[in-house]
Amino acid sequence: QVQLVESGGGLVQAGGSLRLSCAASGSIFSFNSMGWFRQAPGKQHELVAAIRSGGSTKYAASVKGRFTVSRDNAENTVQLQMNSLKPEDTAVYYCAAAYGSTWNGDDYDYWGQGTQVTVSS
Repeated sequence: QVQLVESGGGLVQAGGSLRLSCAASGSIFSFNSMGWFRQAPGKQHELVAAIRSGGSTKYAASVKGRFTVSRDNAENTVQLQMNSLKPEDTAVYYCAAAYGSTWNGDDYDYWGQGTQVTVSS
């Protein structure tokens, strides 16, 4: 059983930056896919960014060019650098881990509790 703990959320003005971090209680080496998902009030859960063990990445169209996902298997952490934030980025952001090679949230095996990101206009 692996626990994932997110940190780095908060309140920021539009155009600002935040860096989210996800710390795992154990090794993430065995997880092929590590992802960040978000859920805004009244909206569905959506993939923000994910990274596979080989380094390939996937981003939601709405964040491409603004967000960067990275993973450090030695430190058992996953990061999400968010730049040029917009009010529509406001959501609870979740870190997730999957043994399989997948971008589909339904296939992820472990989830963190989430961290709130609020972007003011």
